Amino acid sequence: MAMTLHVDIVSAEAEIFSGTATMVFAPAEMGEVGIAPRHAPLLTRLKPGEVRVQSQDGKEQSFFVSGGMLEVQPHIITVLADTAIRAADIDEAHAMEAKSRAEKLLADRTADIDYAKAQAELAQSMAQLAAIRKLRQRAK
Repeated sequence: MAMTLHVDIVSAEAEIFSGTATMVFAPAEMGEVGIAPRHAPLLTRLKPGEVRVQSQDGKEQSFFVSGGMLEVQPHIITVLADTAIRAADIDEAHAMEAKSRAEKLLADRTADIDYAKAQAELAQSMAQLAAIRKLRQRAK
């Protein structure tokens, strides 16, 4: 029997996923991390991107997180995300619109805008679009 770990992915709105996995990949602040059962304890911030949960049969489920925290214990992983959605549920048109809006705001140097907020919106929309692209490539 393969070793597994318990994974919980939770957003401010709801619990998105709770189940077992053999491997989890997440976009940590310093780069992507891969976590297997009995991993050393870890607490790190997450940047916007894709969290992949690999089950015992080798299938992967993908989730998009807009940032948050990742806590790793030897047999438990908890992802506390600001926003988390299943990658298959990402609205591509909405992400494209948000990306365009953020790019326009950042390009307009005369506008009185919150640049940090515009940059965060741009990073989030680009991460959502990247998750969509990865999902499509795996489906091929």
